[in-house]
Amino acid sequence: MSPYEIIMKKRNRQELSGDEIRWLIRSYTDGEIPDYQMSAWLMSVFFNGMTFRETTDLTLAMRDSGVVVDLSSIPGIKVDKHSTGGVGDKISLILAPLAASLGVVVPMISGRGLGHTGGTLDKLESITGFDIFFSMEKFINVLRSIGVCMIGQTAEIAPADKKLYALRDVTATVESIPLISASIMSKKLAEGIDALVLDVKVGNGAFMRHFDDAVNLAQHLVSIGESAGKSVVALLTNMDEPLGEGIGNWLEVRESLDVLRGGGPQDIIQLTLAQTAYMLMFANPGMTYDEAYARCKDNLNNGKAFDKFREIVRVHGGNLSYIDRPETYPEAECKTPVYAQTDGFVTATDTLQIGLASVAIGAGRSKKEDTIDPTAGIVIKKKVGDAVKANDLIAEIYHSPRVDGKTVAHRIQSAYKIEYNAPDKKPLIYGVLDKHGLKEIENNRNLE
Repeated sequence: MSPYEIIMKKRNRQELSGDEIRWLIRSYTDGEIPDYQMSAWLMSVFFNGMTFRETTDLTLAMRDSGVVVDLSSIPGIKVDKHSTGGVGDKISLILAPLAASLGVVVPMISGRGLGHTGGTLDKLESITGFDIFFSMEKFINVLRSIGVCMIGQTAEIAPADKKLYALRDVTATVESIPLISASIMSKKLAEGIDALVLDVKVGNGAFMRHFDDAVNLAQHLVSIGESAGKSVVALLTNMDEPLGEGIGNWLEVRESLDVLRGGGPQDIIQLTLAQTAYMLMFANPGMTYDEAYARCKDNLNNGKAFDKFREIVRVHGGNLSYIDRPETYPEAECKTPVYAQTDGFVTATDTLQIGLASVAIGAGRSKKEDTIDPTAGIVIKKKVGDAVKANDLIAEIYHSPRVDGKTVAHRIQSAYKIEYNAPDKKPLIYGVLDKHGLKEIENNRNLE
């Protein structure tokens, strides 16, 4: 085999064999194929796609490029959750301790922020002292001890994905459903999980802006997982506006603490409960959605989920004083208000622009080497459907003196669409997709 032959085959829209895909991934991971040839292959896939069988073979080859974690020594069904990325998406911070407080074993290996979307690891690292770099041995020991562990991708897990993603990022080949699917699922299948709940975002703040594209991605992810012997379900959720109110690392931790104490924004609560209910159903075959939802709601309100989060922070070396008294956390030096320009109703927000504004003030990264400001962020004061009057506060920017707050405020102001008539309310969850197909979420009244 040669890279030239494989590139030419895919360029000519021919199907690659499993052996060809495995050889290509192994050779690239080992440094035997140069970046320029792999870039050509990625671009061929970007334009010509892959069959489902090819995508599955690619996923498994990337999974097998490193260690596949063996969690069989830990009793129980291991369930993780993955989001395709959104603005203000802090669900994992609440979901992981909530699920673990109900006896679900949660081995969560997360990522950093990507583009305009925030990353779970950056949020956790805003908690002073929180260590996301555990050895596999320590990861397994913590999982056995408290039932949940939240770390970053290690060098041993799917190293092919790490190399390929860096190359995709600089060759404009990120937005390819086969490549996205293989990237996500290779890491998840290497974690040693039995089941996976996926949050596939759709809307103007998501990588999948259109519903049909999101369904296509969800179908790929579910089918790959099921073909590898895992139970997988995907919730297709609304990302046409930021989730919750806080955008930015510590601001999102602080909002998560509000939810873990029984308060917080309704959209965060509802999405957390729905996703955790599916995790609980996977861990307890035969449990109904209503039963799972009710048990999740109880533990969110009775303090057990909050206590589990404290356990997570403790074993990861984080400063518990900020968890118990979040008001003592250092605030950003500057706050810049954003005001409505006219009377009416908020009918839409350009969520991508709001996410990019958060990156511009230091809450995310434009380049891999950029430093995160954990105190930087945006607090949304008015959501879609809210009535506003001219000069009402619609958002507030938390930033350092180095940031031109007025310029960022204008950018956020421009991201708000305010009109005379109130908009129709969009659902928070559009549907649930599993191996049987797409359906409405069970008992939709729970989300009202």
